[in-house]
Amino acid sequence: MASIGKGGPVVTLINVHICRPQDQERLVSLLVEGVEAIYRHVPGFVSASIHKSLDGVRVTNYAQYESQEAVAAAWSHPAVPAFAERVGLLVVSFDAHLYEVADVIPPQRSDTPR
Repeated sequence: MASIGKGGPVVTLINVHICRPQDQERLVSLLVEGVEAIYRHVPGFVSASIHKSLDGVRVTNYAQYESQEAVAAAWSHPAVPAFAERVGLLVVSFDAHLYEVADVIPPQRSDTPR
């Protein structure tokens, strides 16, 4: 289950895919298929959340792994090149980076004076 917390034991991969609006739903389905078939079976996988932008031109994969080594293992899985080729047919570009949580700001409680 995805958990966001400062100093947590995970590394986060945020991959923003730019696509044509007519390809957004297909891209969402393909990314979910890839997580189910490949990534979730890699040791160190924690979770993945697929987000689609309301403007129809982005699909973002927010994936958590136990370590940078687990991400490297996921990327080197033998099924990844063929999967990446399929994704490449639906995207204009993508931007993938590893992150750590810098801070988490909870909502203001309603019973707290302003």
